Amino acid sequence: MNILLWIFGAVVFIELAVGIGCFIMLCVPTRNGGSKKPKDPVKADRFDVRQRNNAAFLALKPEDVSIQSADGITLRTYYLPADKPTKRFVLLAHGHHANGLNEFTHMTPFYHDTLGYNILLPDHIGHGRSGGKWIGFGALDWPNLHLWVKYLAGRFGEDIEVVLHGISMGAATVMLANGNNPPPQVKLVVEDCGFTSERAVLRTATRMFIGPLEPLALPAQYIGMGLQRLIAGYSAKESDPLAAMKNAKCPMLFVHGGKDTYVATRFVYELHDACPAPKKLFIVPEAIHAYSYYDDPEGYNRVLVEFFTEHLGNAYASEPAAAQ
Repeated sequence: MNILLWIFGAVVFIELAVGIGCFIMLCVPTRNGGSKKPKDPVKADRFDVRQRNNAAFLALKPEDVSIQSADGITLRTYYLPADKPTKRFVLLAHGHHANGLNEFTHMTPFYHDTLGYNILLPDHIGHGRSGGKWIGFGALDWPNLHLWVKYLAGRFGEDIEVVLHGISMGAATVMLANGNNPPPQVKLVVEDCGFTSERAVLRTATRMFIGPLEPLALPAQYIGMGLQRLIAGYSAKESDPLAAMKNAKCPMLFVHGGKDTYVATRFVYELHDACPAPKKLFIVPEAIHAYSYYDDPEGYNRVLVEFFTEHLGNAYASEPAAAQ
């Protein structure tokens, strides 16, 4: 009997410990934003590319802008105007434990130099230079995308055209933004390797570490999500892009890597099928999580131009902005 009690106690302790670990992974900021060089040689090489891209972006002297969230958190972004005045903007939403710079400066030359768009590169709450005690996992972030669009419309005019483009958690964020009555200035949405729901991606991530034993971790996952609701103030149900897709308003481009095991490739087909708005699907067969643009920049750019041309009339910026 004592042995059974010891075993039960050990199982409870392990589940609690893993549950606390899930909460830390989901919600506790690290602020390094991918600034530590990976050991994997391929990722390390791309880390070096990222550092050069960041330096090149900052050399353009983007404007440092801040606004307040609805609950008073300071949100910060880099704003880089186009070389020629335009009403076209792209708002780039980064992923989990990343920041705007590290996630997107490999794509900003295409948007800025090739398409001629103004660029907004915000940090989500709990990330980078923005405030916040906890990571929002998309649920707390999509209202802030609406606030950034409102800021741009107030500064540059109600007739601006905004593209939302997100990667990973940022992809979930732009999908949630599109499914929750986006401002009229939002014209297109690009999601790259987004998940169907927080619960689904947590199960997938757990399976990566313990394989077929993943069902044994279900109690720990629920403990982690319970702590998220209790401490961080929001539930996993609020981070459900698949549910949001039924209300998607703007045309959507769905992008995913064919060898993504962290946010499984199958998610993109579920999301694509659930979207009632005009849509297009682009798979990069050999790409792992969040690496589609690194692996096939030419194909990615071509699909963006085709999709933007179809829904904006012209992918390239051409409308002059009002004088500031």
